[in-house]
Amino acid sequence: MRSPVAVVAAVLLAVLAVISWQVAADGPLLGLDRSSRRATYEFRHQLHSTAVNHLGAALSDFGGNVPAFPLLLLGGALAALLWRRAGTPRWWLPLPVAALAGVLVPALVVPGKAFFARPGPFGVPLSADQLGWYPSGHTATSTIAYGTVALLIGRALAASARRRLYAGTALLCAGVGWGLVWSDYHWLLDVVASWCLGGLVLLGLARWAVPTGRDHPAGRAPDRH
Repeated sequence: MRSPVAVVAAVLLAVLAVISWQVAADGPLLGLDRSSRRATYEFRHQLHSTAVNHLGAALSDFGGNVPAFPLLLLGGALAALLWRRAGTPRWWLPLPVAALAGVLVPALVVPGKAFFARPGPFGVPLSADQLGWYPSGHTATSTIAYGTVALLIGRALAASARRRLYAGTALLCAGVGWGLVWSDYHWLLDVVASWCLGGLVLLGLARWAVPTGRDHPAGRAPDRH
């Protein structure tokens, strides 16, 4: 029987593959992008809220290289300190893991953008030196950067605190994706594909680059809260 992690990874990979195929073939699934954009446009204008529009733009900014990459490196350093205080073997591991996560973002996103060369929601043709919109770089950056920080720091926390950290991180990453679609910066499927891509990276890091709870003192600590 497959483990739950393997099932999740298979689902993420399948969704990513289907979306990528549809983007490359200009398939019927892209109708979801057009309908969701139209519905978002109508709702945004009916709501006519400057505050919500500013919130969407502000949340999307969390997917930029700044602040995501500085926070990724700071989070790696904080995790290393927490692991060292907890007496974790290889306490320095969060630093190279954070660096690896930072390298994986452009290594995975930039070739995809160049290959698919998808125009953005406004339909303006790409110039010769311009990358496409698929997959969403801001979504992938936020998912991988903040997810890696949560993964590393969470290993040094009790179970209840770790769950809250994971939930807050997931909420922030969801907010980035919502902000991108709400602000008309990206198609919906650009965002969904990058969530899948980021999820696969995080599952890989959790499996091969980060010690399990059995190897980590915090993983054996009783949760009294």
